[in-house]
Amino acid sequence: MTHAAIVGWGKCLPPSVLTNQDLATFLPTDDEWITTRTGMKERRISHVRGIELAIVATRRAIACAGLKGSDIDLVIYGSCSNDETVPNSASGVQQRIGATGAAAFDVNTACTSFMYGLSIGTAMIKTGVVRNAVVIGVELISQYMDWDNRNVAVLFGDGAAAVVLQASTEETGVIAEKLQCYADSRQILRVRGMGTMYANLGVPFGQTRWDFDGQEIFRKAVQGMSEASLDVMRRSGVTMDDIALVVPHQANLRIIDAVAKRAGASADKVFLTVQKYGNMSSATAPVALVEAVEQGRVAPGSLVLMPAFGGGLSLSAHLLRWGDRLVPLEHSDAELPPSPKTALELVNEIRAQKKLGDDAAARFAELRFVENQSG
Repeated sequence: MTHAAIVGWGKCLPPSVLTNQDLATFLPTDDEWITTRTGMKERRISHVRGIELAIVATRRAIACAGLKGSDIDLVIYGSCSNDETVPNSASGVQQRIGATGAAAFDVNTACTSFMYGLSIGTAMIKTGVVRNAVVIGVELISQYMDWDNRNVAVLFGDGAAAVVLQASTEETGVIAEKLQCYADSRQILRVRGMGTMYANLGVPFGQTRWDFDGQEIFRKAVQGMSEASLDVMRRSGVTMDDIALVVPHQANLRIIDAVAKRAGASADKVFLTVQKYGNMSSATAPVALVEAVEQGRVAPGSLVLMPAFGGGLSLSAHLLRWGDRLVPLEHSDAELPPSPKTALELVNEIRAQKKLGDDAAARFAELRFVENQSG
């Protein structure tokens, strides 16, 4: 039987760090308020487009696998903050890495986009459609953030990570998964302004307002991730004692703690990055996985559980068996250009641009009102 082994991994984090103290310069908050509610201390803000983050992460993952771009048969780009809709973002990565014969497509299930992409890539390898696939999780949430909304502005950051999947006869990679969606609750996490429907409402694309029901999201996230985790363990015939590490989506430390408790995982089995990167949406889980490997928290042949949750409300849990290798075969020289500005400067620029958009939207709405009254 053919399996899809993870043979390469790489990440790309923007260098500019936005701290809780930075957020307090324009929001009614402080470090204690953010830390006690989320576990977050800082997050990254990108000075380049999301696709640039994805390309660096992908080149590092391909080098780690000892492959060339031309060896890649499939590029899956998981994101909900794409630079473009047409053409798709995956084709931009494909072009830049030289994967001339590859297929390429985007996946958007919000924070679970990478995990859903991992399932798709695994299935296509198992069925013989492709042999080598790159799965990317990347987000540029800063550009779509409602920076005046304290409930969401403190949570999110930018970043990217990628893995290379390769056909193998060894039982490694994804050995069980659960994919689901609580579609009846999709409205509790909605970003107004990311979609064509908003143009007719006088809201320019990217001029966002977030609907974010924190309590209900917490409840659904804990329920979804814990139940999915228990499901994949049951179907695989394993218990938490058999699992070496839990690498969850890092939405919020309180969510992670609650999921771990319900799934039966002790604190020492749970890998955390939430304190330094916040929630990077689809990039969160793969960045954490890459760092777990780099820090020696994953052993050859060990089981890794990865539960995740996102807007939609999508959810997933993946049980992975790691292969024998923990060290990259090669290293890439791919790097981001230095950032000319601090994270706070970058955010304040975005806030200023959105203020101009707000003013334009208000004028548009006023004109529409006058037209309707005169008509």
